[in-house]
Amino acid sequence: MSGNPFYAAQLAFRPSRPGIVNDPEVRKLQLWRTALGLVAWVGLMVTYNAVVSADDVKAVADDRFNQSWSSFLVLVCTFPVVVGAFVAAARGALRRVYLQRALRSLGAVVAIMASMGTSALAMAPELAGLRDAVGLPGKIIIGVLCLWSIGFALYGIGLSLVHVFRTADIHEVVPPILAGTPVWEMALLDLVTGAYPQVPAGARAVFILGAPSPSRPCPGGRCTDCAATTG
Repeated sequence: MSGNPFYAAQLAFRPSRPGIVNDPEVRKLQLWRTALGLVAWVGLMVTYNAVVSADDVKAVADDRFNQSWSSFLVLVCTFPVVVGAFVAAARGALRRVYLQRALRSLGAVVAIMASMGTSALAMAPELAGLRDAVGLPGKIIIGVLCLWSIGFALYGIGLSLVHVFRTADIHEVVPPILAGTPVWEMALLDLVTGAYPQVPAGARAVFILGAPSPSRPCPGGRCTDCAATTG
């Protein structure tokens, strides 16, 4: 385990399969899409007076954090369904290959959940007896482990959302499918729960339903797997 939690998070959550296709133009489009989405969201909040005081700023920031965390949890729940369907739909011999590659993605999910659980070891009232039992040296070790895990988890959540639990290690087409599914789920949830109530219905519908779209198209015949399945 690396002493640097951020470096360890990069090792755990960035795709690293040999032969994987990285398209810099697609990456630029992703960054532009994210920036424009943020600008559109800020413009919407300002235009319809959702932010008029410091308390409003805090409330909106908390709401965005909660939405990001909800998106992460939805992604965790959607992950086995999408990956399982992709593996099942693959041609004979490729199923085993994709299933083996999926172990890295599964490891990323387990790593992030385990790191989040470490904070409970240091702060949960139910585990106070355990902390007392290990004494001061044990508490110091638990505290250091908790701090390391917090850095690893926070950076890991960001990387998990960007790299979609490193599912490009399975196949380049999996990340856009997996990323698009929870975005639609969150959009429908926003519609059902009446998110952004201060915004007129038409603008709210356009803003919410405009978000779902694949962010990482498959490079087609440029990747070895696509060439194998299409050629």
